[in-house]
Amino acid sequence: MATITRTAALDDMHTGDIRGALGTIAVDDHAPRASLSAKLKTLLAIVGPGLIVMVGDNDAGAFQTYGQAGQNYGTHLLWTLLLLVPVLYVNQEMVLRLGAVTGVGHARLILERFGKFWGAFSVIDLFILNALTIITEFIGITLAAGYLGVPKVVAVALAAVVIISAAFTGSFRRFERIAVSFCVGSLLLIPLYFIVHPASSQMAHGFVTPGLPGGSGQLATVMLLVISIVGTTVAPWQLFFQQSYVIDKRITPRFMRYEKTDLWIGIVIVVVGAAALMGITAAAFAGTKGVGNFTDVAGLANGIAAHAGKVAGVIFAVALLDASIIGAFAVSLSSAYAIGDVLGLNHSLHRGVKQAKGFYAVYGALILGAAAIVLIPGSPLGLLTEGVQVLAGVLLPSATVFLLLLCNDKSVLGPWVNRRGTNLFTSGVVAVLITLSVVLTASVLFPRISGHQIVLIMEACGAASVLAGAFALARARRSPRRELTAQDATIEGRDNWRMPPLATLSTPLLSTARKIGLSALRLYLAVAMVLVIVKIVQVALGH
Repeated sequence: MATITRTAALDDMHTGDIRGALGTIAVDDHAPRASLSAKLKTLLAIVGPGLIVMVGDNDAGAFQTYGQAGQNYGTHLLWTLLLLVPVLYVNQEMVLRLGAVTGVGHARLILERFGKFWGAFSVIDLFILNALTIITEFIGITLAAGYLGVPKVVAVALAAVVIISAAFTGSFRRFERIAVSFCVGSLLLIPLYFIVHPASSQMAHGFVTPGLPGGSGQLATVMLLVISIVGTTVAPWQLFFQQSYVIDKRITPRFMRYEKTDLWIGIVIVVVGAAALMGITAAAFAGTKGVGNFTDVAGLANGIAAHAGKVAGVIFAVALLDASIIGAFAVSLSSAYAIGDVLGLNHSLHRGVKQAKGFYAVYGALILGAAAIVLIPGSPLGLLTEGVQVLAGVLLPSATVFLLLLCNDKSVLGPWVNRRGTNLFTSGVVAVLITLSVVLTASVLFPRISGHQIVLIMEACGAASVLAGAFALARARRSPRRELTAQDATIEGRDNWRMPPLATLSTPLLSTARKIGLSALRLYLAVAMVLVIVKIVQVALGH
């Protein structure tokens, strides 16, 4: 058997047996998985990270975004979901690979490989964005509870207790079992779909016929909704959460194939759920005065009840409540993991509260803070929701850029670095995300922006992306191709390769082109954040 490289795992709790919600794999279990039964048992033990991160993505904000798309535009935007499938997979496959191979969280890798500025920026921006996102989860909880007739204070208090208690057990397995149970609850959308029964022909047409409904006069409005769908489906917190959760679950490269299957299971569930939401709301509001007049998710519940009966409305509200709680689980954990990474705190669900006080304090503070803000009379909840959209639009491209750079760092990933096809695809995704980020930021800051102006922005970003891509391709052709050692090239060699301790890695040298690119990214982020702050202050002051 090959010698296993000493790893960079920062916490001894991140090594040992895999104790998942649905099974256990002993740390010394190296037996081959030859039979179907053995493979299935292994998959059940591994399932969790990909499932939770994807289902957590279909949270309160997703219910609102997909529901708005269905109510206002029927099934005409279903095609966007199919386009996002490869984006979801490639992004999340890269972070699960980083987690399994390095044993170090996403925030810590950025800090160590790109310096204190980017490490601090990634954590601070993520923390702010996540705090606002958790508030939107509690907004979803209050709206669902209100429809079900539960008092707002009672609903918020009970939800906070459930979310905090699930993580504070000191047992990774207990937390994952609770989280997976809520993931199963997300399947309520399937019976709701059959109760409402959207037309199959319309659903199929929406999937295979790309288009922007409403004509040129509504281009700006529709584009903003498309951008919201992208931002809802591909969020920065997902990158930080899955990498750290893979590490906390003690998954190594030997189980990479099973973790990719876990990810695909999550992607299928999230896309099916999103499509079901669009189809349900499209059918519920078709031919009514509600078309084009979206209000909030409570309005969606009322519309569904009016169309398909009270039971359908109750199922929708319960599904919304379930989605908001699982979203709060995942988003809060991503922040706690990131803070623990950067500050060197004990950060593991395997530890009890006394052994990881800082980790649990961050998690609990986020939940209690969000719950308190939602209960404050007159809280600017609409403004907070707007802030989430803008910050997500600003942060997502930079998060993807650093993800791509880390996955091409040979010292970090060795034989697991990206292949050329992955790099080309991800570079295209980054270009699209930056374009959508610029459009989103401009549209929120300048609400009267026209469709023509949006097209001009997209054309300018597209031209810049082509030039940058041509330059990068020319440099890649001149660079020597990476050669694997004979050991690394074998399956066994790859499965046992782990990143050495961070302190032993040489400081990466930044090329002139990369320095220019990072400086441009820093400038864009600085300008965008200043504009966002100015806009939020203006709105808060009533200007």
